[in-house]
This record gives sequence, C-alpha cells and structure tokens, in this order.
Amino acid sequence: MHYHDGHFWGMHFVWWVIWIVVGVLFFLFYSSFFQVTKKESPLDILKRRFAKGEITKEEYEEAKKVLNS
Repeated sequence: MHYHDGHFWGMHFVWWVIWIVVGVLFFLFYSSFFQVTKKESPLDILKRRFAKGEITKEEYEEAKKVLNS
C-alpha cells in the first residue's frame, strides 16, 4: 500500500470506477423506464379502438369522417 499525501490512490481509483458503473446503470435503467412516448393522434387512437373491437365499423367510419373534416 502506498500513501501519497494521506490518500490511498488505488482505493480512490476503485471508488471512481464504482461510481461510474452505478451512474451508467442508473442512466440505463431510468432512461428505458421513463421513455418518452410519441403522442398518439386522434386517428391512431380511433384505429386502435376499432382494432380492439371497442367500436363498431359504423362508429369508426363516422368518427373518421369527423376527424378528417
């Protein structure tokens, strides 16, 4: 063990590596967890609802006409 001005430099380096790894893991986890999603347009929402069967074909066509006008 070598001390330089009262600091153990080998352990100082290890702590920096640990903090960098923790920072990278934190960034990767939270950036994927809180991804900004694209806002859906009203027509996209309408298409999704029709595909799920929440609305009938007639309701879909009528709403599509309203949205396109």
